[in-house]
Amino acid sequence: MGLLVTELKARSLPVGGFVAVIWLAELVDLFFLRGSLDYLGIRPRDLGWLWGIVLAPFLHGGMAHLIANTVPLLVLGWLVAVRRRVDFFLVTAVVTLLGGLGVWLLARPGTIHLGASGVVFGYLGYLLLRAWFERSGTAMLIALIAGFLYGGALWGLLPTQPGISWEGHLFGFAGGATTARFVGRRQPLFGRTAYTV
Repeated sequence: MGLLVTELKARSLPVGGFVAVIWLAELVDLFFLRGSLDYLGIRPRDLGWLWGIVLAPFLHGGMAHLIANTVPLLVLGWLVAVRRRVDFFLVTAVVTLLGGLGVWLLARPGTIHLGASGVVFGYLGYLLLRAWFERSGTAMLIALIAGFLYGGALWGLLPTQPGISWEGHLFGFAGGATTARFVGRRQPLFGRTAYTV
């Protein structure tokens, strides 16, 4: 039992470290740079701002924005990492790059997109779709937990609120789903052999 607890705590370290870096960036921005880092987010189709794709998850438009993303990042990030720590790093990297690239290519021009909510939606997409692709009991249980806790957030994939980057949510979710497709392998379901694609 002690080994299991130790292992579960070890899965929390990369998630906690990621969130700590995000908090540090926002505190430095608020108290020392007066919000000037917010301009470093994703600027759609601006070739000079491609690096905003990597920076955007670490930037937030104030403490309220950061706090709103913190708990889902911790919970969903831990659910991604609970099976294998490498999954957390892989999903975070792919969601950041694919999701950010989708925003850069297709979001409205003249806007700046920032915040970790695209990563949150990427984690949610990964967890839900991994259960579909893998069809294992463990993946399904984790997907049920994620869906129960954050399924209502899926409305954020639609353009329902002005000033909210629904594009970031949508492309983050798509990045997570894409990662799930390549990580999850079909297993026999209810005693039957599942097909492979």
